[in-house]
Amino acid sequence: MNSFNSRLKSLCDDRQSWLCVGLDMDPDAFEPNSLTSLKEHTFNVIDATRDLAVAYKPNFAFFERWGAAGFAWLEETAMYIGDDHFKIADAKRGDIGNTALQYAESIFGHFGFDCVTLSPYMGRDSIDPFLKDPEKGVFILCRTSNESAGDFQNNLTEGDPLYLKVAEWANRLNEKDNIGLVVGATAPEELTHIREISPDLSLLIPGVGAQGGDLEHSVKVGNQTGVGLINVSRGISFAGDMSENAIRSAAEDYLNQMRKAFVND
Repeated sequence: MNSFNSRLKSLCDDRQSWLCVGLDMDPDAFEPNSLTSLKEHTFNVIDATRDLAVAYKPNFAFFERWGAAGFAWLEETAMYIGDDHFKIADAKRGDIGNTALQYAESIFGHFGFDCVTLSPYMGRDSIDPFLKDPEKGVFILCRTSNESAGDFQNNLTEGDPLYLKVAEWANRLNEKDNIGLVVGATAPEELTHIREISPDLSLLIPGVGAQGGDLEHSVKVGNQTGVGLINVSRGISFAGDMSENAIRSAAEDYLNQMRKAFVND
């Protein structure tokens, strides 16, 4: 049985791609903002990028806001992506063991995702239920890309910032090689520090594109040892006139920049 991290690295190496397309389907981008138009656009994004991406990351919030119809759309989306790409559940779960177990059953069992984003705040028993199957992975929030991430994540604890404590803790949890970390491209120094102390963990790196993160640095540092998966959401899904041609062109541009970063390393 291959571990989650080894499976992800193998796919990235085979395709020479580190691109994760974030499916943050903002209804305000459409007039009228109907669920039908959002569904169509989601499938268009996937169709336009299938041969370029290694992963897709549906953000659960944009599906859940539509209630039962949104959950049905999420099911359809997971099935539409299929099994040739990694499916990342951007759900940011974080609750005690028994509740976490139900979330794991839902995300891995019902929806069929390969991995999930989790909050570390409640400790190990909120993470363990997601780690039972080595082929299923988790990305633990470590140093996120949002503007106020440093409010807590950069606070010093026994002389070290909290994000480094989280990374060290995640190393100890990685007994089945199925743990990764979420580290924002908007925090390049922190990304470097985290990769140094967590060389074996996969990194999910958001913040490239609309948030202005450093793509070249993220690719080089993220992939020094383990995988550094680069997530782009709005910069691809809502590129140009939002046609399949515009979406594909944006995805090709990001992937070409990634490949160029390796050549220039």
